[in-house]
Amino acid sequence: MTKRTEHLTAMATQLRRDVVNTIYYAGDGHPGPCMSIADILAVLYFDILKLDPENPKWVGRDRFILSKGHACPVYYAALARRGYLPPAELKTLRSLNSRLQGHPDQKLTPGVDATSGSLGHGLPQGCGMALAARRRGDETLTFVLTGDGELNEGLVWEAAMNIAKYKLHNLIAIIDNNGKQSGGTVEVISGLYNLPEKWRAFGWYTVEIDGHDIELLTLALENAAKRGRASREEREGMIILHGMPAPHPDQPVIFVAKTVKGKGVPYMEGNNAWHKRVPTDEERELAMSILGGKDLE
Repeated sequence: MTKRTEHLTAMATQLRRDVVNTIYYAGDGHPGPCMSIADILAVLYFDILKLDPENPKWVGRDRFILSKGHACPVYYAALARRGYLPPAELKTLRSLNSRLQGHPDQKLTPGVDATSGSLGHGLPQGCGMALAARRRGDETLTFVLTGDGELNEGLVWEAAMNIAKYKLHNLIAIIDNNGKQSGGTVEVISGLYNLPEKWRAFGWYTVEIDGHDIELLTLALENAAKRGRASREEREGMIILHGMPAPHPDQPVIFVAKTVKGKGVPYMEGNNAWHKRVPTDEERELAMSILGGKDLE
């Protein structure tokens, strides 16, 4: 394991510890959906995204949208560990007058670029941000992280069509494909079979990837980001992963990241009861013994 991968793996574990503690103190929250994206957020926030925590509204920053906003505890943890918030503030999740509410709010929380609530709005918002970046003529990228259950929403597919239509190569989307949503499995509820083929049919360059393989995620997202900042001429022949053909220069890229709901804590993994549940004292202690941590600090 390289030092880079070792660092990002440690950060992902830190984010998972923060999720357990944050939801424990709040007495409410969605641990399962947070744990499945901890590795992705660690790679983005501690390696890929161009950011300035001391200047959260810096025009030259990359934009990140957590479309599955109920997973905000892990998002807040990433912001805190990246320097946007003091980690101790994570204890205020969902509290009255807190900057950390049950869905991200760009007017409250430093580092948040898009407010969420009803699911499905992240990709449409990302479409507008990426189009604005193109018209400004800058190299900023827009990253959108969405859940697979969220793909029930029709406006996601409207945005998918428009992003391909406008050739927004500067938008990179990631699907948290953990196969579960609040009411059960995605396939049973919405019939979303052959998810990668659906996105290919909408004109996207689609990469299937292990959402917990930090080394592979880092390589793929780094290549996607380099491509996103490149000129059209430079994008010719740029690959995302070895063994795959290069995208068309105008194609947007989406990663279908296969993940496990509750990843990192064995008693949560694949157990949809942890979609929305608070750990007991004993469950929290067990999680901390597994993740090698203690309280928020």
